[in-house]
Amino acid sequence: MFSPHPRSFRRLLIVRLLLIGVPILLIGQYVTLRKGRTNLLETARQNLSSSAVRKGDLVGQNLHLLQGNLQTLSQTTALQQGNAEAIAAQVRQFIDQIPLAEACIQINDGTSDQEVFNRCPRSLPIPFSQLPWADGGTVPPSFNIETDFYLTAVESPLNSLEDDGNRTSTAHAQLTTVVSVSVYDSAGNLRYTLSLQAQLHQLQNTGARSLVGDTALIDANGIVRVHPDPALVGQSIHDLPGRDRWDAIVRRAQTGDTATLHIFDFLDNADTEEWLAGYAPLEVPVTPGQSETWTVLAVTPIEHALYGLQGIRDLLILFTLGLLTAQVLLILYLARGLSQPMERLCAYAQAVQDLSEFKEVPQNFRVWELDHLAKVLNRMLQRIEQRARELQHAWQEAQMANQLKSEFLANTSHELRTPLNAIIGCIRLVRDDCCDSEEEQDEFLTRADQAAIHLLAVINDILDIAKIESGTLELYVETLDVRSIIEAVIQLQTVQAQQKGLRLRAPALDHPLWVRADRSKLKQVLLNVVYNAIKFTETGEVALDTTVEQADAEAEPESDSHPLPPGIDLSTPCPRLLISIRDTGIGIDPNQQAKLFQPFVMADGSTTRRFEGTGLGLAISRDLITLMEGSITLYSGGLGQGTLVVIALPLLAATTETDSLESDPAESNRDRVAQTR
Repeated sequence: MFSPHPRSFRRLLIVRLLLIGVPILLIGQYVTLRKGRTNLLETARQNLSSSAVRKGDLVGQNLHLLQGNLQTLSQTTALQQGNAEAIAAQVRQFIDQIPLAEACIQINDGTSDQEVFNRCPRSLPIPFSQLPWADGGTVPPSFNIETDFYLTAVESPLNSLEDDGNRTSTAHAQLTTVVSVSVYDSAGNLRYTLSLQAQLHQLQNTGARSLVGDTALIDANGIVRVHPDPALVGQSIHDLPGRDRWDAIVRRAQTGDTATLHIFDFLDNADTEEWLAGYAPLEVPVTPGQSETWTVLAVTPIEHALYGLQGIRDLLILFTLGLLTAQVLLILYLARGLSQPMERLCAYAQAVQDLSEFKEVPQNFRVWELDHLAKVLNRMLQRIEQRARELQHAWQEAQMANQLKSEFLANTSHELRTPLNAIIGCIRLVRDDCCDSEEEQDEFLTRADQAAIHLLAVINDILDIAKIESGTLELYVETLDVRSIIEAVIQLQTVQAQQKGLRLRAPALDHPLWVRADRSKLKQVLLNVVYNAIKFTETGEVALDTTVEQADAEAEPESDSHPLPPGIDLSTPCPRLLISIRDTGIGIDPNQQAKLFQPFVMADGSTTRRFEGTGLGLAISRDLITLMEGSITLYSGGLGQGTLVVIALPLLAATTETDSLESDPAESNRDRVAQTR
């Protein structure tokens, strides 16, 4: 449902920009954090894998170093032939020279396994039954005295966890290793079993920013040999939580793969559950001619791998807050800049309640679309103002037309009633034998005939104007000589002019004036104009003149007529024939002249009762002349200064051609065309 109270443009703009901008910023922050987390995890995986490889390489190098040093010690003369004092001196010298820390030597009798010499804090757990030289006192054929050894033990030192169970954060982890070799005398008889215990340092850093990781070591049988938690040393990986992942790590390491895997519950007492474990294979020689693939792990909590993400998150939060603040300020600025012109336009539109105080629309908004809108609104308001004036003028004309039609109905009813009363009265007098003589009876019948003709003329005028307005009036255009029509009009109107004591003057035309027109309609127009001139003239004369105007020459009057007054404008192009009817009658007010060619209009309503008429004559004349491609106009200097009516018709230029057309009646009939308005 629509809100009953629409929001403002500024508010909508701010809300929608925020709805678009804020999610984009939040999505950008989320994507950035996810990308940063992915990159940090990828970096941690690579570092932990490399750390596991380095740990394995360090263990292998230290084992080889132990083996080499111990074999060198086993081949000394003191151990092969010397007494106890010589052996002790040789061992002390060896321990002082060995680069490994916390190294100690234990010597056991080769046949009875009794301790002969021990520099270790406690007796070393040597599995004598598993030693390859334990079966006999002589050297086996396949045994190499100079290279063979036995890896007795590899385990974590007991101090990897403190008493309270918390992990230490030392820079190096220690790996306890025990290596045993055999010592033979010069005769090849087994004399001693020489065992060396040493603490092998492992690079380790459990700090939050370090990716070196804790060290774990799993042998080929899946037994945990080294672990930060001593309680898990010696256990099988199948007994550890998440055995599937431990199996996957050992299996991949056995194939020589080096990678990183997520494990869980690496330490039971740790705060974290998820760990990253980088693993690498380690080839460990355990017996003469035999080696095993062990798995070295570099393990760190997932929080340590993602430690830098917190700083990125904090920076992104600050950056996002800054961007949000900047975005809000920018949106407010943009909303203000965009809404103010709209508000100005709205205020202007509210101020313009009507067109009585029209002002131009505000512009210069510095926005092309709004400036263009202001120009369009300005032009629209100007057109509205113009249309309003036209509408007001049309409304006034409509009122006037309504008034004129009312007057027309009154005039027409009078024009119809008067001849009808005359006809009825004259006929009843004749019917009732009220006439004293036949002459009086003929007089009444003549009056009735004249009234009927007048009534027919009124009805014809009404029918003509109706046909003209409906577009159904037909014209039969032909080539004709205007002289014959002018002569006929003069003959018909001479008697009326003489009865009023007026002079009706017409030009003496000595050559044809050919035009294309409807003979009867042109005659009707001339009769109407001459009749009006005689009707509205009390004294003086009515003069009818003709003038020929060529396209490339001045007007050539056909008689001694008065020149046309300036300002007469006719739309008919040259060459043309001008027929002017001038009278010395009552004249017309210049303010009333423009409306006389409208239907039902007379210059002054008071003239209706004085001169009678319906006001259709000039309107019908204009329409008929227009249908014949001519034009008609009227001019009067004012009241009491007479009236001039000018009719223009296209003139046929080629007299010879018109002569031939006139001589050929069939050709003239073919040129008749039905014209419609």
